[in-house]
Amino acid sequence: MNLNIVNKQDLLTQHPVYNKLDSIQNIQIFMKYHVFAVWDFMSLLKSLQNKITCTNVPWIESDYDPEIVRLINEIVIGEESDQDQDGNIMSHYSLYLKGMDEIGADSSNIKEFVKSLDLNQLPRELRRVIGFHLDIAINGKPHEVAASFFYGREKLIPEMFEAIKSVLRKNDFSCPTLEYYLVRHIELDGDEHGPMAQKCLNKLLDTSAKIQEAQYVAIKSLEMRHYLWDFILNQMS
Repeated sequence: MNLNIVNKQDLLTQHPVYNKLDSIQNIQIFMKYHVFAVWDFMSLLKSLQNKITCTNVPWIESDYDPEIVRLINEIVIGEESDQDQDGNIMSHYSLYLKGMDEIGADSSNIKEFVKSLDLNQLPRELRRVIGFHLDIAINGKPHEVAASFFYGREKLIPEMFEAIKSVLRKNDFSCPTLEYYLVRHIELDGDEHGPMAQKCLNKLLDTSAKIQEAQYVAIKSLEMRHYLWDFILNQMS
């Protein structure tokens, strides 16, 4: 693995925002802004589905390795149409919003943004992060999108959610949907979607040029995640 990527990942695992996830109030603030990453994560995923599988009519078989097509479609099923703790079908984005309501986190900003898709209504820091990922999702090559999807998202999630789950339980806070969401993502991203996303990325990197391009996007995506964590930490302070 590229040493710059490893260094960026190490910096993220030591970010002070994790230590601030020590109260319900700070978790509310965290979720208010992290939900934007949950939303644009879905945009990266759907970009992969559009670029790698066939989503057009009439259907034409994809030129990509069928295993990559299957990997992407399986992740989409899990993220876009999973079950909540009561067996109701919903996306993980909707599940996250439901968890926000349970814990009292403000979801008005993300809901207003999704209606308008106007980046100018976001704080400058959020606009920079969301704008970067949307640009990759819309204009990026498949291996660039896969690099952002894997390194900027799937690989980081399990450790972060473990910290939040620990605070909820320590405070005996009743939020079954949020707890279910956290446990579900720890399982999926650590054991299934993370390895699947990495396998998909590795299969797409079949030339040295693609490897270099993917590494560049991976580093930028990790920097954007660090920038988002800095912004959220400032909101907590």
